[in-house]
Amino acid sequence: MKEKQTAAAQTATKRDNLVVELINRLYIIFDNKRIRYGVMLITAAVLLYLPTITSLYFMEVMTNVWFHVIVCLGLNIIVGFAGLLSLGYAAFFAVGAYTTGILILHYGVSFWLTLPVSVLMAIIAGLAIGGPTLKLRSDYLAIVTLGFGEIIRLAARNLNITGRATGLVGIDRPVLFGMTLYKINHFYYAFLIVAILAIFISYRLQDSRLGRAWKCIREDEDAAEAMGINVVAVRLLAFIIGSVFGAIAGSFMAVKMTAISPESFLFTQSVMILLAVVLGGMGKIPGVILGAFAVVIFPEVFRGIGQYRMLIFGVLLLILMIYRPQGLWPERHT
Repeated sequence: MKEKQTAAAQTATKRDNLVVELINRLYIIFDNKRIRYGVMLITAAVLLYLPTITSLYFMEVMTNVWFHVIVCLGLNIIVGFAGLLSLGYAAFFAVGAYTTGILILHYGVSFWLTLPVSVLMAIIAGLAIGGPTLKLRSDYLAIVTLGFGEIIRLAARNLNITGRATGLVGIDRPVLFGMTLYKINHFYYAFLIVAILAIFISYRLQDSRLGRAWKCIREDEDAAEAMGINVVAVRLLAFIIGSVFGAIAGSFMAVKMTAISPESFLFTQSVMILLAVVLGGMGKIPGVILGAFAVVIFPEVFRGIGQYRMLIFGVLLLILMIYRPQGLWPERHT
């Protein structure tokens, strides 16, 4: 009996070792910059060709995926890189969406000229929330960011310039080289290009001196401060850069939908983005992308079963978090 138990334990250990070894090999392969960028180029080429062979419904879903990739990468800078817990991230892409919508509807500004203004407004929002509160930690910071998200939503619901509860309707489509972007394929390509830029910038930030400072603060804030890192300033930069990602995504979403309302920026939206980051693996860029795919694709896969699809989606997430608490593709700690 003992021999059988020993043999079973050895078999299980071998299986575990094989899985661990396979995962480590994948990490080593993908951490090689040449291989990583080669895979990204091949993937980008396939994705650029995809609209010619797929349906409009699939393009709509994939456009939503790219939107979530952008905002999840932005939140990953705040949560994954710097270790800050934010529960009001929807406020940042609300800032971008309303800035673009207001400038186009009320002032007739070209969409492309609204993007720098959206970035500026996102920086101001990041400073407004980050400056006074980033000395707070953990739960206290989460509560403040949650309150900030609700303040932005309620302000949009009650101001005349934002259209109050009705929102902004009839936002003009962008024009590029004399061609109006209105088809779903146009926005698929637009969001894909922005997502690729977001991935590239995220990798550059991760490998930079600032990225190493974020990681140091995330692991041990007191040790980082003792080493001479300005903790508040570095954390504030994380908030600002993450908010810019969200604002750009919000601007593109506003012209894609041609209408925005406060109900598009609920607390549940912030939770879903945070869920994607945690599910994929905080701090790991491929993991965050995988998490963005999961939170968009899973509900669509189960759409045919009607009202129970979110229940099944929740059960799957629960199982994943039990057996894979570190995420689908977590950051490797050496």
